[in-house]
Amino acid sequence: MDATTLEQLFQRIALDHMFIDTLETRHSDRLDFHEVSVWAVKSALQAAFDAGMKAACTNQSQTGDQQ
Repeated sequence: MDATTLEQLFQRIALDHMFIDTLETRHSDRLDFHEVSVWAVKSALQAAFDAGMKAACTNQSQTGDQQ
């Protein structure tokens, strides 16, 4: 997974699970710090884990196809 794709994944998880519009630093406490529920953090962590598992399975199946 390239850096751009990874950044897009982070952005999507932040928006979908924690309702954070951007992960860009905006040099403002009001814009850079967010109050997030524990269930949203758990949901975001689960989404990141699931994405990692999917990527690992995809890489493994592609490696297996080449043997």
